[in-house]
Amino acid sequence: MSKSFKIFIAAAVMIAALTSCKSQFEALLNGSDVDAKYAAAFDYFNKGKYQKAAQLFESLSVLTNGTARDDTVQYYWGLSNYRYKDYYTAETNLSNFLTNFPNSPFAQDAAFLRIDCLYRSTYRYELDQNPTRNAIAVINQYLVDNPDSPHRTICENMLKNLNERLDKKAFENAKLYYNMEYYKAAWTAFKNILKDDADNIYREDILYYLAKSSYKYASMSVESKQKDRYLTFVDDYYNFIGEYPDSRNRKELSHYYDRAQKALGRYSGTEADLEVKEKDFNRDNEKNETIR
Repeated sequence: MSKSFKIFIAAAVMIAALTSCKSQFEALLNGSDVDAKYAAAFDYFNKGKYQKAAQLFESLSVLTNGTARDDTVQYYWGLSNYRYKDYYTAETNLSNFLTNFPNSPFAQDAAFLRIDCLYRSTYRYELDQNPTRNAIAVINQYLVDNPDSPHRTICENMLKNLNERLDKKAFENAKLYYNMEYYKAAWTAFKNILKDDADNIYREDILYYLAKSSYKYASMSVESKQKDRYLTFVDDYYNFIGEYPDSRNRKELSHYYDRAQKALGRYSGTEADLEVKEKDFNRDNEKNETIR
């Protein structure tokens, strides 16, 4: 028997075996033997074949509706999809399960798994954050309903991560206006962040860019409107140094403050003193650019 013929035979046997397995699974899937299908579904689940298990549990959900096995089938349908990493479908399964079987012994685990599905289905900060907000709302409600949950620490870490993502989204969106030199829009955007979320983790940077935006907006304004706009910057400057007196950005903002005071006719130093500060500032900027 030639080598090529042996390979052909082996391939044929393998194809036959696969076809047989497929036909057996399809027979189970399309059949109405509840006990056989139930046993096979758990067999596939226990062997880690979660996609096939999910298909069988889905098929069973119609046959076991209203029976003692109903909640078990519904729960393992969702759990199979979860283990298969189809989190979108699993979340739908688990949400329906919790609506239909709130008192099931599987309910507590299902509630946490649903949260995990929602968490895993969120996007990085640059993309749509509606799933993030939805996940935050569901997790918060879960912690209210289950104050002693063994998953509390995990849920709190999820909340921390999701809220930080929203903080970054808001900060980067406002900073985009600044980078585009739309300083009035940037100032308004940074102000709104602090109005909506005073504890944003980027608070120091927000106050810094808020002050820079108001300064640059004032310096680019027509002379008749500069006074009021420089006064806005002065308020922003004091707010910043009041909260972050040791910030690495204080020196830069203090330089802008001196310029603003000169424009307002309030600068108490001499022209020579201001020129020295200007040279120091420009030299520091050049060093920072070189380091970058």
